[in-house]
Amino acid sequence: MDERTFDPVSPIPRGVASEGRRESLRTPGAVSAQNADLGGESGADDEKLNMLLERIQHLTRQAREGGISSEAKRSQPAQTLDLDPCSEFVPIEPNSFAEAQLTDTEVEALGLKFLLARGEASGREIADQIKLPFVLVDELLRRLKQEQLVVHKGAAPMNDFVYQLTELGRERARRYSAHCTYYGSAPVSLKEYIASVEAQSLSRQHPQPEDLRRAFSDLLLSEKILHRLGPAMNSGRGLFLYGAPGNGKSSIAERITRAFGPTIWIPRALGVDGEIVRLFDPVNHEEVPLAPGQGLWDGRKIDRRWVRIRRPTIIAGGELTMSALEVTLNTSTGICEAPLQLKSNCGTLVIDDFGRQRISTHELLNRWIVPLEKRVDFLNLPNGKKIQVPFDQLIIFSTNLEPRDLVDEAFLRRIPYKIEVPDPTEEEFRALFRKMAAQLGCPYREEAIDYLIAKHYRAAGRPFRCCHPRDLMLQIANYCAFTKRPLDMTPEYLDLAVENYFSVM
Repeated sequence: MDERTFDPVSPIPRGVASEGRRESLRTPGAVSAQNADLGGESGADDEKLNMLLERIQHLTRQAREGGISSEAKRSQPAQTLDLDPCSEFVPIEPNSFAEAQLTDTEVEALGLKFLLARGEASGREIADQIKLPFVLVDELLRRLKQEQLVVHKGAAPMNDFVYQLTELGRERARRYSAHCTYYGSAPVSLKEYIASVEAQSLSRQHPQPEDLRRAFSDLLLSEKILHRLGPAMNSGRGLFLYGAPGNGKSSIAERITRAFGPTIWIPRALGVDGEIVRLFDPVNHEEVPLAPGQGLWDGRKIDRRWVRIRRPTIIAGGELTMSALEVTLNTSTGICEAPLQLKSNCGTLVIDDFGRQRISTHELLNRWIVPLEKRVDFLNLPNGKKIQVPFDQLIIFSTNLEPRDLVDEAFLRRIPYKIEVPDPTEEEFRALFRKMAAQLGCPYREEAIDYLIAKHYRAAGRPFRCCHPRDLMLQIANYCAFTKRPLDMTPEYLDLAVENYFSVM
C-alpha cells in the first residue's frame, strides 16, 4: 500500500503530513515568520497559556504533597489572594473530605437530599449547592452511580452529567431527611470555627481616635465621649451606656462596630456530632461578596462553606427571651439555629432598652455571669451534648435607667465600663439643627433657633435632647410637603412642630 495512506482522523495523507513536519524542522525560521504574520497575537496567547499551565502544575504538586494544612489555612496572607489586607483568617478550599473534616456519608446525605428535593441536577449544581469543590463531588457521584443510588439522565457541559435518583436512592434520601431536612452548604467543624474566632477576635483590634471619628462621623459626639468610648472598645469587654432617652445611646451602640476591622469570615453552618447548627443569618449578617476573579478560572480557591460578612452588630430589645440565647431546634426540619451571642462573635451585641425585656434582669444577667468572666459560653444541643464555644464580642447594655438600680455589684464588676451619654449643651444643640437642616436642604436661620430655645426650652424648663433637632425638622419637612410650601425654618413652623411633638411630653 502507498506510504501516503490517509489518517482516519485527519484528511491530510500521513506521508504528506510527515514531510511537512520534517520541512518545518529543517526551516526553523518558518514558525517565526508565521508568528510575525499574526501580528504578535500568538505570542501573547502562548504566554497566557504557559502561565495557566504553570499554575495547574503548582496545584497538582500541592495536591500530591497533601494539600494545605489547617494551620496554613489560617496563616495564608490575604494580600496574595487579592482580599481585604486586614483579614487575618482566610478559609482555603479543602483538597479532600477528610481535610474538610467531613465524612463521605455526610456529603452523600446532603447530595441525595438535594436531588430528592430538586428531582435532577448536574454535578456542578450539586457542588454549588453544598459548597464543595466539584472534583470531590464528582468522584462521590461516580461512586453513588456504581452503587445504583443515582443514574445519568443526560450529559452536561465540561465533562459533567445530569443526575437523577433511583428508587433505592430515593429511599435512602428519605431516611436522611427523616433526621434532618437540611441540604445546604456542607457544615464546618466546631474546631475550625473556634480557630477562626481566635484569629479574627476583637481583642486583636485596637481602634485609635481616628477610627472612632470615622465610625461616628454622622453623629455629633464630644471629644469627652469619644475618649471614654475608646478604652472600652479596646478592652473588647462589656459596657453600659446609660442616660436620658433621646440622646443617642442606641445610635452610638449601632456604630461602634464600624471602628473595628471591616469584614470577617463565618461558616454558613456548623456540624457538631451529626447536628447542623445554622450560623449565617441574612437578617443579622450583611454579606460582602468577593470581587469576581479574573478570567474563567478563579485561582483564589476560597472555601465556599464560609461567607464574608461585615463585622456583625446584633441588636436585641424588649423582645429578647431566654430561648434566643440557646440553641433552638426546629422540630419539623431537624435544623438548629445558633443563639444571638454566637452570631455576634467578633462583633457587637447590643441589649437595647435593658431592663424592659420580658425576662427579669437577674435571670438575663445570671445567664452571662460566666461568659463575661471566662470569655467562653456553654450551649446544650438537642442530642443532649454540651459544647463550649467562644464568647468573643463587645456586649453593650443600653438603658435609660440607672445601672445600680438594675443589677447588683457583682455583675457591675464584670462590666468594667459605665458611660453616661449626657444631654447636649446649647452649642451642640444648635450644631445639630445646622446639620439636620443641611441634610434636608433647608436654610438654617439662627434667629429661628433663638426663638425656639427662648420660648419652648428656657421658658418651659425643658431639657435639650439630641433627638429633638431631627424630630422637629422632620415635622417641618412633612408639613411643608403636605401644604406644598417651600421648606424653611421659621418661628411659625417651629411652633407647629413643637405643638405636635411635645403635646403630651
